[in-house]
Amino acid sequence: MPTPIRVRADRCPGVRRPWQADDGMLVRLRLIGGRVAADELVAVSEVAQRYGDGYVHLTSRANLQVRGLPGDDGALAPEVLVALETTGLLPTRSHELVRNVLVSPQSGLDAGLGSGRADLRPVAAELDRLLRSEPLLATLPGRFLFVLDDGRGDLISRGCDLGLVALDAETAQLRIGDDWGSIVPLDTAASTIVALAMMFSWRRGEGPDAPWHVVELLEPLLAPTPPDPRLPDARGPLPHGEVPGGRHVEIPDGLLDRALVDELAGTAPTLIVTPWRGVLIPQENR
Repeated sequence: MPTPIRVRADRCPGVRRPWQADDGMLVRLRLIGGRVAADELVAVSEVAQRYGDGYVHLTSRANLQVRGLPGDDGALAPEVLVALETTGLLPTRSHELVRNVLVSPQSGLDAGLGSGRADLRPVAAELDRLLRSEPLLATLPGRFLFVLDDGRGDLISRGCDLGLVALDAETAQLRIGDDWGSIVPLDTAASTIVALAMMFSWRRGEGPDAPWHVVELLEPLLAPTPPDPRLPDARGPLPHGEVPGGRHVEIPDGLLDRALVDELAGTAPTLIVTPWRGVLIPQENR
């Protein structure tokens, strides 16, 4: 893959670094594995109604966006910033842009034939904690992506910078850009991935021409490893309707208005935004 020639620094939006769109400021709220408490989603919807275009927008990285917000000189209006911070979805100011962690949405929710091989929710939570604890990682590009596939193959074909695919309940093979890495225990996988992210941060350098992605480095981050024969085949998107572990609700155009937010919030205390602009209602919470 040719290395892009960067001429500007990454400007992927966040709450503290909104994007100036034609209709006002756009912000992105990052969810670890798409998980969001129902009351947090309602709080975001209230901000969208009061200050923005009225919708909560779902992204292909299972995050939330709000647009049409007031602001000036590259910053949100102070009252909007306060309102977004009180949603509970901004656990860090310094690292908000780098919390880009995709996880198989059904991980830990289903069992039986065709289910995931491991519950990756604890791995994702530990990865988030470690990311936020390393000051250097606050400098990761906002487009840098971690992808954790629990062995069912739903995210194995999703491009990433760092990640893993579970091989069984205790081990996983690392993903490093377009290559495969070593096989690691799941209980140390998060710390291993963070160590690789630190290595990338040291190697990428600084300035507007610094790489955004692992594949853009002039030399591989690590020597690649052959793919393990236990790796799953790739699956298509999660179908809508009743699925193992819950119900996957289609969100037309990825737009949640207040009525739909209230309807979803009434079904379960925790919801999962999926990478296919849907919302999974976990069976365990219904």
